[in-house]
Amino acid sequence: MEPEQVRSTAAPATSRRDLRASAERGGRRGSGRGRDRRPVPPWVLRWGPRTAVLGTLAAATIAFPVVDATSGADVAPLEAASVVTGTTGLPTTYEVLSSTLPVATPTTLLAAGAAPRQVVEPVSRSMEREALPGCDGSARATAPNGQIPSSDLCTLWDPEHSLRGDAAVALSELNLNFRAAFDRDLCMTDSYRPLSVQRRIAVTKPGLAATPGRSNHGWGLAIDLCSAETASSDVMAWLRTNGPVFGWANPPWARRGGSGPYEPWHWEYVPGTEAMGTDWTR
Repeated sequence: MEPEQVRSTAAPATSRRDLRASAERGGRRGSGRGRDRRPVPPWVLRWGPRTAVLGTLAAATIAFPVVDATSGADVAPLEAASVVTGTTGLPTTYEVLSSTLPVATPTTLLAAGAAPRQVVEPVSRSMEREALPGCDGSARATAPNGQIPSSDLCTLWDPEHSLRGDAAVALSELNLNFRAAFDRDLCMTDSYRPLSVQRRIAVTKPGLAATPGRSNHGWGLAIDLCSAETASSDVMAWLRTNGPVFGWANPPWARRGGSGPYEPWHWEYVPGTEAMGTDWTR
């Protein structure tokens, strides 16, 4: 017979001392789950859940950089460990720590950057301001070559020079862009030539002047540039690029290897010479 069974057959306790001793022996022989059940202190009930939340946040704060630093790491465990707020629409702990929420910068705080300075070439014919005040740009050809009255011509920015209306306006538009590029006006030595001047040049500069009465200078459709312009490779490159935009060009016959004398200073208003039939290159 087992010892426990032997003790169980003993006579029942009758005194208070025996009853108390018997109760204490029974408690020690139990499973222990009901032993010493003392009430939980209030501070444990109050701080226990908070301690668990703070521990989760601390674990997420430490674990997130490690997970992010390892390539291919799965962030699902961290996401699962995030504390979900009880108010709809507020971010979770994971969203705050991982910075997945969009951050908007008020447009009033964004300063406009300085725009880069635009290159002057190539230029455009679109000019909002009047290129040559007082000139309507009309092409009046009511008189023979070299005998055009001043009333049918337009004076340029340099009062010593004038051209036919359409040629004058186009050249003035070109000059506005030239001024923006070089901070000065285009320099000229010659423009419209009266017949008397054509005859004098034909005598003093034989081989360099057209037959009197046939020069495009006599129609107010040609200019000669100053040597300061032709000596500048930058100026000549700019004019070759932008002059044709405004209808002005150094004709092929006047270029190096052309059919006529080499005159890089001589420029003509091509729409005008083509209309007059005085484009001697054709």
